Amino acid sequence: MSLICSLSNEVPEQPVLSPVSGCIYEKRLIIKYLRESPTDPITGQPLTEEQLIDVKVTPLGKPKPPSATSIPAILKMLQDEWDACMLHSFTLRQQLQTARQELSHVMYQHDAACRVIARLNKEVTAAREALATLKPQAGIAQSYTAEQPIHHGTTATSADNSHASVTSAEGMTDEIIQKLQDKASVLTQLRKQRGKRVPEGLATVDDMRNFRCSATHTALHSASTPGILALDISPKNPSIILTGGNDRQAVVFNKDSEQVVATLKGHQKKVTHVIHHFEEDIAITGSADSSIRVWHIPSAQCLKVLKAHESPITGLSLHPTGDYVLSSASDTHWALSDLRTGKLITKIQDSTAQRGLTCAQFHPDGIIFGVGTQESVIKIWDLKECNNVADFPGHAGSISAIAFSENGYYLATAAEDASIKLWDLRKLRNFKTITLDDRYEVRDLVFDQSGMYLGVAGTDVRVYQSKQWDLVKLFNDHTALATGVRFGTDANFLASASMDRSLKFYQQLSQE
Repeated sequence: MSLICSLSNEVPEQPVLSPVSGCIYEKRLIIKYLRESPTDPITGQPLTEEQLIDVKVTPLGKPKPPSATSIPAILKMLQDEWDACMLHSFTLRQQLQTARQELSHVMYQHDAACRVIARLNKEVTAAREALATLKPQAGIAQSYTAEQPIHHGTTATSADNSHASVTSAEGMTDEIIQKLQDKASVLTQLRKQRGKRVPEGLATVDDMRNFRCSATHTALHSASTPGILALDISPKNPSIILTGGNDRQAVVFNKDSEQVVATLKGHQKKVTHVIHHFEEDIAITGSADSSIRVWHIPSAQCLKVLKAHESPITGLSLHPTGDYVLSSASDTHWALSDLRTGKLITKIQDSTAQRGLTCAQFHPDGIIFGVGTQESVIKIWDLKECNNVADFPGHAGSISAIAFSENGYYLATAAEDASIKLWDLRKLRNFKTITLDDRYEVRDLVFDQSGMYLGVAGTDVRVYQSKQWDLVKLFNDHTALATGVRFGTDANFLASASMDRSLKFYQQLSQE
């Protein structure tokens, strides 16, 4: 049923109801009528626009005009709509092509800009590294060298010299030999006194078994070339940690404040060995670029560049005097360099080694030292005479790590045969072999300062008790190969570094 307007007698588009008369009206017509006469058109009673009631009905479609009711007219309408669609589609295709061209141009500009920015960043980084190496602070260098006797000669102190030929050796003088002997006598006497008692405050075996991972730091080195390859702790201040990484940098980190103290940049290849000086704020780093660098930590400046080798550094050890550095390389040579002057004192080739040296470590007294070879043999050398005085065969595979106990009697060695061997230096024999899991890799060995514990870094991190050589604690917190392990003072904490880019600390936590 259709509603009919009482005024126009047609179907209203917007019907409204008059409450006065009950009639239906077209809204626009009744509003015009009420503006002239505010009464109902049918009854004449008073009526206002506000009293009108909207009627909700389904909207009616308007009938097509007569011109659209024939077949030719319908065909013409369809043809017009098709033409309009084709024109619109053509316009859209033109706009799409224009947008593609603009996008391609913008992307090309963005790519070019990124390449320019990357090149500029690389040039800035290289310039900063060169500046840090070429222009160390004059006051720092003068104050450092003023404390030591200066011998006139050629020293490698800049990045330009890092590509020069190997420095010629000056030889072991009587003065150096006497200095080594005097230091050894003092250290031997001190070691005998320390060996009579266990240090107070040393972590017990039960304490070590309760060690847990207390902190993890992963932001020390670059994530683009991940991996920490070397680790050391300052003997003077155990809160200072030194690491070397695949990113060609060494980082000095404060364990207590959890802040990076200095970033040492200058090596051209990965940093494989790091040493913190016993007493001074000095770091020593060895790299696959065949150079050894001496750094002043507070200023992060390179003080000396020691060129003792022509091949990658495989071992690095600081003499107990704090004045000389022992290094080994993959070219079958070991060398002794003066830390203060940067001069090469002596360089010896192991004529029996065919495939290069793998590691080097001073004995605690500093008179003898050990080197590992790729031929599975550990060689003991006399530093004063520069003679090979003992060989320790028995491993299978390249020697990966060696460590002298602080008591001076034991030597721990590891190789690619998944075993750790303990040697008695007094009897020159192997008295204990610790067999590890199949395919277990050992990257680092270290005794604590008391000689009571042996730390192992490799497939995992573990601690053995000396004399009994029992496994005390095993840590599986790293997600990749562990490359370094060190004990804190009195073994009250343990630090480890790994190829997973993390530096972890372990200690006995408070009661949980």
